Amino acid sequence: MSEPHVQGALRLGTRRSRLAMAQSGQVADAVSQVTGRPVELVEITTYGDTSREHLAQIGGTGVFVTALRDALLRGEVDFAVHSLKDLPTAQPDDLALAAVPKREDPRDVLVARDGLRFTDLPEGARVGTGSPRRMAQLNAYARSHGMSIETVPIRGNVDTRIGYVRNGELDAVVLAAAGLSRIGRIDEVTDFLPVDMVLPAPGQGALAIECRAGNTAEDAALVAALSELDDPHTRGAVTAERSLLAALEAGCSAPVGALADLLADGQIVKEMRLRGVVGTTDGSTLVQLSTTGPVPETYDQAMALGRELAAEMLAKGAAGLMGERAH
Repeated sequence: MSEPHVQGALRLGTRRSRLAMAQSGQVADAVSQVTGRPVELVEITTYGDTSREHLAQIGGTGVFVTALRDALLRGEVDFAVHSLKDLPTAQPDDLALAAVPKREDPRDVLVARDGLRFTDLPEGARVGTGSPRRMAQLNAYARSHGMSIETVPIRGNVDTRIGYVRNGELDAVVLAAAGLSRIGRIDEVTDFLPVDMVLPAPGQGALAIECRAGNTAEDAALVAALSELDDPHTRGAVTAERSLLAALEAGCSAPVGALADLLADGQIVKEMRLRGVVGTTDGSTLVQLSTTGPVPETYDQAMALGRELAAEMLAKGAAGLMGERAH
């Protein structure tokens, strides 16, 4: 039940899952500090939360976002918190991505029985994940290292997924480090998967704080206040990653992994490296490339970095890798 509305309180729209509530609670505290106003959480059920179908069949990332955005546009909530990797790449004109706070660990992790690391999994190990991106890269890694694993599609919240390992149905599941960290369960991880083994989803580990674009003085003031929580390095990195995704989505339906990171010489950040991968889910074909350039100083420069790498990947055959994702 949501609290009775407090006068002057900001209403934060959130999904009901334990993870969404945890990350929204953390943002609520930060927003209270920068605005001096109380923040109340308004729980919203999304189609992605109630549907039992696999995400790829119900339209992929946007299923968790639409209901929150509708509530924003109807004025039922003042701002919303999303996992950035759930946001479709096209930003609606009437909504502002006001802040991308500092990113958590972007890596994927393994939670396996008996404390096993990925490379110690037994022959024929059953590894659960709902993500074709993870399947493609894990299968490719196993194939190139003489391992034999079976990736098993699963859905559900963290408890459900880890439950498959605890009850012996699966040998391991793959999850995002950031999510486990935010709900206080990072100690259950048995292996942090290096990004050169599995590139994360574009935007993984980052949050997006969205509100109405400033059509009124009140909206504009909220955009300005929320923007204090923005981390420019995180925003530049995820903008490049999502630009790569958008350009690849236009020419290719295979699952995409991407990560932009900053390369430093001592204390001085010199360059940004963007890595991307697409592949068939069985891991038989991967196109993996990277590019390095000056740290983007504007949105347009970050977008250009992503588009350029996507064009190279498409030229190297990415467009021919048809994933299972429906158009």
